[in-house]
Amino acid sequence: MSYKPRVVGAPNTLEHRVYIEKDGQVVSPFHDIPLFANAEKTIVNMIVEIPRWTNAKLEISKEEAFNPIKQDVKKGKLRYVRNCFPHHGYIWNYGALPQTWEDPTHAHPDTQAAGDNDPLDVCEIGENVGYTGQVKQVKILGTMALLDEGETDWKLIAIDVNDPLASKLNDIEDVEKHLPGLLRATNEWFRIYKIPDGKPENTFAFGGEAKNRKYALEVVHETHEAWRRLISKSIPNETDKYKISTSNVAVADSPYKVAATDSTYSSLPKDSRLPAAPIDPSVDKWFFIAAGSSL
Repeated sequence: MSYKPRVVGAPNTLEHRVYIEKDGQVVSPFHDIPLFANAEKTIVNMIVEIPRWTNAKLEISKEEAFNPIKQDVKKGKLRYVRNCFPHHGYIWNYGALPQTWEDPTHAHPDTQAAGDNDPLDVCEIGENVGYTGQVKQVKILGTMALLDEGETDWKLIAIDVNDPLASKLNDIEDVEKHLPGLLRATNEWFRIYKIPDGKPENTFAFGGEAKNRKYALEVVHETHEAWRRLISKSIPNETDKYKISTSNVAVADSPYKVAATDSTYSSLPKDSRLPAAPIDPSVDKWFFIAAGSSL
């Protein structure tokens, strides 16, 4: 199978969207791309939303049909993460696992906080910079549990299976051995990245410890089951807590599956990519943050 992005409009604009195509047909990165990439369920698919070293906060749209990737907006303005010294933009390829959902009505027993209503987040730590809409096959190594404004927000650590280090990275302790300092930097990045915008430092469950591969895979399976309840209509796709577009073309037993002739599908925009719009120079500013401080 071959996935590629269908790009609509110019990056750094409100209209910009990145749909995912499989063999020329749009599929939902939330629902249609399989979670597992092999029969043994040891490798998973990951959708790259944000390439390493970039600042635009791009994410799968839960509300729009077929869930294109778009830039997050706050108070009518496009969102960019700040550069907190010594970091620049996102320090990994950042994205999501398809067919997973952090249920906002369910509090995880280990974090005592409900899910954040998103697919599982992934930090892919390989050497190659990805691109928005890329579908990678990755090996899960562990996870951190960010507590973001009172919600459980798992941050999986993973490696592209084609990375030169992939054979040496099999669990979380291997990351520190072969990529010393990366887990510490990842913890710091998530703790401080909202401080320049006037928010307090984020906190973690487990004292910031990164849990191992076994634990992380349990989280993957739990959130996959939550997604399955959603896509099968065992629970509603819209409540006072969330609203999710569940339209799909490939989930066989889903009542939300639509045909290519359905107007929801046939009205999807064609590829109309444009050069990126300019970014305000303030996005390049560096912020120097003392330990335990807020700006």
